[in-house]
Amino acid sequence: MRLVTHANQARLREAASLEKHVLLKKLRDALESLKGRVSGGNRAEVQEVVRMVETLAVKLAQREGELIQEKAEVKRLANFLKQASEDARKLVNEERAFARAQIDSAKAAVQRVEKSLQEHERSSRAPSKEELEELMKEVQEARLIKMLHRQSKVMDMENELQALRSQLAEKTKRSIEIKKQIAIIRKGEKDVLLFELNGAEALGSFLEIQPSSDDAPELSKCSIQWYRVPDSGKKELISGATKSIYAPEPFDVGRKLQASLVFNGRQITLTTTGPIDSAPGLGSYVELLLRKHDTQFNIVITQMNGIEQPSESIHVLHIGKMRMKLSKGNTAIAKEFYSSSMQLCGVRGGGNAAAHALFWQASKGDSFILAFESERERNAAIILARRFAFDCNITLVGPNEGLTDV
Repeated sequence: MRLVTHANQARLREAASLEKHVLLKKLRDALESLKGRVSGGNRAEVQEVVRMVETLAVKLAQREGELIQEKAEVKRLANFLKQASEDARKLVNEERAFARAQIDSAKAAVQRVEKSLQEHERSSRAPSKEELEELMKEVQEARLIKMLHRQSKVMDMENELQALRSQLAEKTKRSIEIKKQIAIIRKGEKDVLLFELNGAEALGSFLEIQPSSDDAPELSKCSIQWYRVPDSGKKELISGATKSIYAPEPFDVGRKLQASLVFNGRQITLTTTGPIDSAPGLGSYVELLLRKHDTQFNIVITQMNGIEQPSESIHVLHIGKMRMKLSKGNTAIAKEFYSSSMQLCGVRGGGNAAAHALFWQASKGDSFILAFESERERNAAIILARRFAFDCNITLVGPNEGLTDV
């Protein structure tokens, strides 16, 4: 059965391989032979079939010619695509080789530059102090630019912190008022109290003596002296604090403050309701600054050697681990190592701006009053300088500090 199937398939392939025009010729010859054996109407029909076969042969020949032409066109297009593919492959290989050569050249150039830089670093001198300062300025500017990219977040945090500080200040003020009223009632002095202390009892603020009665004399006719009252009970005179306004400084934290008023042979004593509190966040800010070798603060010199300074140009106060320096640009106005002759404290008086200012005696006969951009920076500068001075076995305080008054 399998052999018969193969034979049939072979005959089918042989029939399919015969040229079409041969089949048509055989058909025409058969029809011509048939035409000779018929007559009448049948003969006419056979002739008509012969003409149809001849017409079909012509059309078949035309179609075969078109197919041959299409095959030639397809072959030509295939050759063209093959050549284009080979050209593209060749171009890609050339570009790849060129890119690899460029990369190798760049690597070699980088290695040469690195080698030159290493040789230059080995042969060059150590950078000067001025160059290091310029580099530090560039780093600070870069950090500032980085912070500016997060400006919205920083502003949101600052606004939230400011709101919390305002709420704390308001609650502190209210608490102080309540404590004062309680103290007045306990002492039975409600009708005789002539003055009172107003202001937040914390760093970054100022305390002000104000009249609380129409019978109170003018403050200009009163002699005023401020004191610190530690836990020991012996009050310490604050030299130079003789104004109606006093801004607490870091040395006052944890101690009560007391103001003594003398007028017409009479003395009145005003005392804070509790010890002076530190400013929120000041401790962590100072700890951050302590990690630096040198911290710079923008300041304005308001007084030099007791003489008022009309100019409000910006200067820079440098507080380092070994010394302090006051400069403007590249010019040093004062530069001293920590020593027993150096003095530093908050300004004792000076109105509302006292919380922003400090007194610095760099050396004997060379003193300044410096105004800072904020109370926080002023208090941080005082704490920072005292920490560094303490490490040098120097106690950095104000004039006549530690005098007691029993």
